Amino acid sequence: MKRLGADFFHRDCLEVAPDLVGKLLMRQLPDGTILQERIAETEAYRGEEDEACHAHKGRTPRTELLYRESGLIYVYLCYGVHWLMNVITGEPEQPQGVLFRAGTVHDGPGKLTKFLQIDRQWNGDSFLTCPTLWIADDGYRPTLRTAERVGIAYAGEMWQKKPWRWIQK
Repeated sequence: MKRLGADFFHRDCLEVAPDLVGKLLMRQLPDGTILQERIAETEAYRGEEDEACHAHKGRTPRTELLYRESGLIYVYLCYGVHWLMNVITGEPEQPQGVLFRAGTVHDGPGKLTKFLQIDRQWNGDSFLTCPTLWIADDGYRPTLRTAERVGIAYAGEMWQKKPWRWIQK
């Protein structure tokens, strides 16, 4: 099993998102226990022009990470209840990322982060260097289907209908 490196994330989110499905999110707890979940669903958010992307309104303290290097972990609180985890992709200064929408066992982004014990403390860390949170490739390659993004009605129909969600069949 191999940890994903910089070259994997240093691509457009529309390439990274489907390639993440089937990979393993790995988390080592303080007691040494390793939690893992196979990624079953991802969703891409692509730049300031994407009205569903947090960077749509430009650079802010909240969105600063989106403008930085690929491989960074972007965690935010959704509806004041659930922590959602993303990975930054592509080139610096071109904000984009991929949301981990579901695992094969935990069928929602909030359930996934709760299982992995992910919260704000991970925001700004890196999947490339973090010793206790990483993504691994064990060679599994699932069949995928695409769908429109969900939970982004605020962005308008055009952006919601983009088939930028990848789901393991």
